[in-house]
Amino acid sequence: MTHLLLIRHAANDWLNNRLAGWMPGVHLNERGRQQAEALARRLAPLPLAAVYSSPLERAVETAQFIAAPHGLEVQIREALGETHFGELDGRPLDEVRREEVWKRSQIYPSGTRFPGGETMYEVQSRAVFALEEILQAHHQQIVAVVSHADVIRVVVAHYIGLPLALFRRLVVSPASLTVLRFTETGPRLMLLNDTGELFFAGG
Repeated sequence: MTHLLLIRHAANDWLNNRLAGWMPGVHLNERGRQQAEALARRLAPLPLAAVYSSPLERAVETAQFIAAPHGLEVQIREALGETHFGELDGRPLDEVRREEVWKRSQIYPSGTRFPGGETMYEVQSRAVFALEEILQAHHQQIVAVVSHADVIRVVVAHYIGLPLALFRRLVVSPASLTVLRFTETGPRLMLLNDTGELFFAGG
């Protein structure tokens, strides 16, 4: 069996404030470094064969924490990068959410193209293709992949057969761990959004 550990990058100052997208220079903050270090300690006993990452700084920095205890070099894959939001990149989230294209993307993500960017179907296609290459290269091994919330959500949706229109029902928090196991009879979702914390509606 092959296991993919899908990890969302840890916290940064843009989180919940601005749409970081592919903006350069978005680094982990102190909270994010603490999250990444804690996750690295949890994963240290595992025999990781490789660590892959989105090329964006916040993902690479998270991946470096994960890779360090194993003496591994982080391998960058462009296709694991964040959604290309195009003209929306860098804008405050409260502004972005008022845009008609953003509202349409919540209803029809597979067919709504962000201005100057891509559709969520295109995100899913490129990310799954990259993961299939990783799976072929690491048969019966454990591999860590550091990416972004939407990327992880659309990938999980693909492998569990969830319609892309419903991918936002999946929650993927900063520095969370999601695990897919690949067997001869197909993929299995073993863990989703594990941060070591419990969440209850209403507080």
